Amino acid sequence: MIPLTTYRDDAILVVGLGKSGASAAKALSAGGARVSVWDDSPAKRAEAEAEGFAVINIDTVDMRTMDDIIWSPGVPHTFPKPHKLAEKAEDAGLTLRCDVDLLATAQPDATYIGITGTNGKSTTTALTGHVLKSVGKNVDVGGNLGVPALDLEPLGADGIYVLELSSYQVELTPNLFCATAALINIAPDHLDRHYGIEGYVTAKADLFSRQKASTTAIVGLDDEYSRNVFAALHDKKSHTIIGISADSSANANVLVQDGLLFDGLDGVLKEAADLNGLAALPGQHNWQNTAACYAIARVHGMSPEDITSAFTTFPGLPHRQEVVGMLTGVTFVNDSKATNATASEKALSCYSCIYWIAGGQAKDGGIAALGTLFGRIRHAFLLGEAADDFAEILQGAGVAVSHHKSLEDAVEQAGHLALRDGSSSATVLLSPACSSFDMFENFEQRGDAFKNIVHATWPEIAASTPGLHA
Repeated sequence: MIPLTTYRDDAILVVGLGKSGASAAKALSAGGARVSVWDDSPAKRAEAEAEGFAVINIDTVDMRTMDDIIWSPGVPHTFPKPHKLAEKAEDAGLTLRCDVDLLATAQPDATYIGITGTNGKSTTTALTGHVLKSVGKNVDVGGNLGVPALDLEPLGADGIYVLELSSYQVELTPNLFCATAALINIAPDHLDRHYGIEGYVTAKADLFSRQKASTTAIVGLDDEYSRNVFAALHDKKSHTIIGISADSSANANVLVQDGLLFDGLDGVLKEAADLNGLAALPGQHNWQNTAACYAIARVHGMSPEDITSAFTTFPGLPHRQEVVGMLTGVTFVNDSKATNATASEKALSCYSCIYWIAGGQAKDGGIAALGTLFGRIRHAFLLGEAADDFAEILQGAGVAVSHHKSLEDAVEQAGHLALRDGSSSATVLLSPACSSFDMFENFEQRGDAFKNIVHATWPEIAASTPGLHA
């Protein structure tokens, strides 16, 4: 924890008591601030009160008595409807900030690398941290990925914070100035929170608006939204701008073609690495992640040889195409992090004989856009609120489907069918294309449940597949 002593004796309200909000409340309290809290969940409020925090009355609180307000990124404040406390804060002249912004003010001399995008930002963030650490740099990794910002180590002037940043966090970090900021890609997501795609793109691009002239902007060029951001930055000429692509973009400075990574940062494209065969980074989407990481590491002084050597030792991330186990030709893959169709598309494109477990709370657009990949699916095992809609689309394309009331039933049925298939390339793939909130608290809980079911149903898998994530 980083105690926030600069806020000593300040009256600060923390809104939202999930991981990041709870972390902020504790760090502020440890630094001597007078912390009060609010969460829309009665259970969270009761838990905070039991820990000694003062819980405000949302109807009667006078925000003019507060010196600051820290807003948890997961709590909607403007859309889909204004939050009462956000309105009161605006009336009192307070700016909503999140825990990442507190980190930036508490550790002003450190170097910040911010990574955002719709898909792949977690892998890119973890990979970047892994690569930089491989040459002994003083690095800590967190933000939207795993560790809340204020639970990171205080690094000081020689430290580098590699932060995964959601669109929710970017719009709550007015004091975060990234030496290097990367936007990997943009696909429609969280549209209710940003009042449509234009608001979502603006939130992502705001990461660059707070950079200074001496900083670097890295932008993916494989989707129209990101290309427009790249063009706007290029026209302003306010950054060093690097384009990255896994789809042969003509403007890319770092480019991957057929798994071969080319480095053009010195003016001429030269082959730097063969990404084919990196087990923890399969598929074209991971080529995009790897290109972004490569560009970041080069900007921060690493040699091509050191970067590409570190790629080979990257272990991958839980819940992102994580191989849970293999049994008689069948591979069980946990891709629970795929909470929208665009993310599931990445996984479906990597396998050819798929027993697909999908469903939950669907995002805008459903799975219609995945139609070109339906031929890879032998059978779809559908769960949750989206099951009927998904079934209609899949059956219309000739895909066999079945409905399941529990993840356990879906996994067991998918596994048994795949094992009877006889194919040496059969894959039982949990890649839901949906959020988990109708059945689980989050995608991590859903992914952990999948792994536990696989190992409980086929105990020999854990024993025969060493070196996997626990």
